Amino acid sequence: MYAVFKTGGKQYKVAEGEFLKVEKLDTSLGETIVFDDVLMIGGDTVKVGTPLVAGASVTAKVAIQGRDKKVLVFKAKRRKNSRKLIGHRQYHTVLKIEKINA
Repeated sequence: MYAVFKTGGKQYKVAEGEFLKVEKLDTSLGETIVFDDVLMIGGDTVKVGTPLVAGASVTAKVAIQGRDKKVLVFKAKRRKNSRKLIGHRQYHTVLKIEKINA
């Protein structure tokens, strides 16, 4: 069984037992989160919501709160000897999908 749900402005397809990296959620480590914005549930039969599946939810547990690898941004203006190097590390949350409630 799998489900498609949305969080952080993005849609994710998940199955039970999977790990999923999403945008940073304001939760603590080990906390359980329930996502009610389920767009589709698949398996033996497929349920597609209009736009959401009524009564469906995805339960996940926070496994890791961390940061991604550094992305370097280099800005330069030609002929001006103007250069700038900026690094950015995006925060993320890793979830363990525990249960899909249809």
